Amino acid sequence: MKVLLAEDSGVMRKIIMRGLHSLWVEEVVEAADGAIALDLFEKHGDFNLVLTDWNMPNMTGLELVKAIRATGSKVPIMMITTEAEKARVVEAIQAGINDYLVKPFDQPMLQEKLDRVLPKAKC
Repeated sequence: MKVLLAEDSGVMRKIIMRGLHSLWVEEVVEAADGAIALDLFEKHGDFNLVLTDWNMPNMTGLELVKAIRATGSKVPIMMITTEAEKARVVEAIQAGINDYLVKPFDQPMLQEKLDRVLPKAKC
């Protein structure tokens, strides 16, 4: 299992990575913003899942989702963000995300969302 994690907060990246590793994710590739994430996605398009924050410098998570979907990729994408307004959630779904996780979250919430997005990947 290989995950691309786009999150501008180093602390939040570590928290999410720790949560992923304690579940069933073997490899997490980190990106500090959407532009770096898109570059990594284009160079190494073999990701099983993309996790992205919404608010990041250089390229937002929403822009990242749109750019990935514009390539024709069907990779599951989950937005992990503090943006919880219904209009924002709808906007992200329309852009092509598969699920949405609002910060702060706990390990069971992360597991539930991952199980929903990637049911065949769980141990």
